This record gives sequence, structure tokens and C-alpha cells, in this order.
Amino acid sequence: MAKTIFEKIIARESPARFVYEDELVAAFHDINPQAPVHVLVVPKKPIPRIAEATQEDKELLGHLLLKAAEVAEKLGLKHTGYRLVINNGPDAGEAVPHLHCHILGGRRMHWPPG
Repeated sequence: MAKTIFEKIIARESPARFVYEDELVAAFHDINPQAPVHVLVVPKKPIPRIAEATQEDKELLGHLLLKAAEVAEKLGLKHTGYRLVINNGPDAGEAVPHLHCHILGGRRMHWPPG
């Protein structure tokens, strides 16, 4: 199966502006930002979407969310607020079949979102 764009970014085969990286996740700026701050936090393990995660992924998923909060703080969003978004499937807006968490901030968010 062909690599997703996120796998290519993690492997440094495609460019990205990284904000954070460790052995489990990478965080980088979205190439089509939907807010003044729009960063993706992506597990290095290629899980297509949250609905396909398994019990063995629970530590990775917890790590992903905790790192998203740390990255948001690093980006100066802790006190003003930010939104974390995980899309699941095409109707939810999923464009890349590789689980990822969007960090959106730098402006007031509205509800409902879509």
C-alpha cells in the first residue's frame, strides 16, 4: 500500500514545518490552515482512523492527546484556548487516512463547528 502524506512527512520524504517530535508522535503545521494556529499531531504508527484503533493503541492515544496539549501550550494557546479535532471518515472531513489530531487556535471558535 502507498504511504500517506503523513508517513512521507514523518520519513522526511515530504517537507513540513515541525513543532515537536518524539519516538511516538510528530507535530507539524498544516499546509492548509483553518485558523491562525493549525498544527497536526500525528502518531508515527499508521492507524487509518480512530475507529480502527485497538486496545493495544490506548497508550499511544493517551500520549497523542497529552502531547497535543503540550504543543498547544508551546504555541501560546494555553490561556486563550484552542480546539482539538479528530475526524473519522469522509463525512467528518477526513482527508488523509492516518489518524491525526488538529490543534486549532489563535481566534475565537464557534459552535457548532460544522
